[in-house]
Amino acid sequence: MNNIDKGNKKVVQNLLLVVFGMFCFGFALVPLYDVFCDITGLNGKTGEQYVSAAPMPVDTSRKIKVEFLANTNDGMPWEFKALTHSVTVHPGEATRVEFVARNKTNRDIIGTATPSVSPGQAAAYFQKTECFCFTEQVLKAGEKKTMPVVFIVDPAIDEDVREITLSYTFFIKPGSEDVIASADDYLRINSKRIAFNTPLAQH
Repeated sequence: MNNIDKGNKKVVQNLLLVVFGMFCFGFALVPLYDVFCDITGLNGKTGEQYVSAAPMPVDTSRKIKVEFLANTNDGMPWEFKALTHSVTVHPGEATRVEFVARNKTNRDIIGTATPSVSPGQAAAYFQKTECFCFTEQVLKAGEKKTMPVVFIVDPAIDEDVREITLSYTFFIKPGSEDVIASADDYLRINSKRIAFNTPLAQH
């Protein structure tokens, strides 16, 4: 192999390493971006459960309208809605609203809710002390569940923000469909075996 061939081979190897490195970096950006959004409120993402040793001061000189939207992802067979369309709150006061979900199927389903706040700059100041989005929600076949949300709008929010929209989208927990389907198949198969092996009653 001459020097030119060796040089070309080395260039190709370096290019492959660069491509592989870019792929790995792009893959790692997704969870890093999610963490960054959770911390900063960028892209309307809200953070984890808010806990404070001291209550926030209430700014009675201001009012902010908060609207609520409820959505389900494609393939999520639940009815999901907000029981309250909107409320007007003072920054710093705790407010409770309720959402309701109903499983329209004949099987149990595990769901997870993703919250989003708009405008995006308000997300960092929208604090939830109680929310069904903190945990997975299991609705049995045909079950209906009322789910509360308790939130506080931080008084430090920009004075130009007068309206906020809180929206939730429910998804089926990834992989839970396969687990549920496998359990259903197991019960169905074993029920048939029991029926087949059970002797007929004598009359």
